[in-house]
Amino acid sequence: MLLVLCVDLDDDLGRKTGLDTPVVGRDAVEDAAVSLATADPEDSDVNVLFEGVHLYDRLTADERVEVAAVTGVESGGVAANREVGREVDEILAGLQTAEPVRAIVVTDGAQDESVVPVIRSRVTIDGVRRVVVRQAQDLESMYYTIKQVLNDPETRGTLLVPLGVLLLIYPLTVLANAVGLPGTVLGLASAVLGLYVLFRGLGLEDAVDSAVDRARNVLYTGRVTIITYVVAAALLAVGGMQGVTHLQTVRESVADPDAATIVAALLFGAVRWFAAAGLTSSFGQITDEYLAGRFKWRYLNAPFYVLAITAVLHTLSAYVLGYVTLPVLALVLTAGTLLSVASTLTFAVIESRRNPA
Repeated sequence: MLLVLCVDLDDDLGRKTGLDTPVVGRDAVEDAAVSLATADPEDSDVNVLFEGVHLYDRLTADERVEVAAVTGVESGGVAANREVGREVDEILAGLQTAEPVRAIVVTDGAQDESVVPVIRSRVTIDGVRRVVVRQAQDLESMYYTIKQVLNDPETRGTLLVPLGVLLLIYPLTVLANAVGLPGTVLGLASAVLGLYVLFRGLGLEDAVDSAVDRARNVLYTGRVTIITYVVAAALLAVGGMQGVTHLQTVRESVADPDAATIVAALLFGAVRWFAAAGLTSSFGQITDEYLAGRFKWRYLNAPFYVLAITAVLHTLSAYVLGYVTLPVLALVLTAGTLLSVASTLTFAVIESRRNPA
């Protein structure tokens, strides 16, 4: 007995028509092909099913023939192969014949043919028939392909945006030369194109979308941190400028300052502003955690750590610049250490007593 086996490894038949598989019998396979063609006329598995019916009609005059359609699962891979094997076993168990069963496997490409070893382990395979749809003309095929690309939003954006930027480079360069800006527009256009290519190549679409969603949620939920972060950024900028200003003052008094003096001057001018930024952002975060019901006492360590680090860095830079003596530096280092240790222990004890294990 000959079994014509139509294989649909990714289960287009089941997903698009809702039919249960396996489908056994000429009329049932033909009806399944019509249903799939109605649901998706462009699906190549339609041709596989009709080819199975065609082989059945051609071979049934010479010997006993049965035709059936089996499917895998949408994800493909090992799970799909197992599902095809299970359905083949079901078909073989239902065949009412005492003679050996041979099979002709009908597929639409190499992906479906990957399941052939699974089928061969269950039934002898006489041949594999790959269905290839003939196109009318090369020009018609090219037109159809271009039309499909232009209708697909994702592909359209990927291909046409860089092409549009490239086509704009020349006229924008001519315009820039006419107004006396040679090379500026070309450089900007090239930069935009390069950023777009990197953006697409690194797959940053999801990351940017999630960042925008998080920013929107922060705005709508009224989180304090959005204000404190802006203020902290402004304080950091002011601190940087103050550090540069103090460095200029030191250069006026020191002819050739070394690297340690330069770093100390920058740090001395900026560290107080940096401390204000750290305190602002930490208080904002603590406030949000409290409002969200996630507050923990150890979060209060952050302001004390900022104060201790600020005192140490400020005094250390002042010592390098000669503003304070060594005993003062030692005193501040000791006080900063004690402050951080004391805050850590204090809030740990409070939290352990309020939340006993």
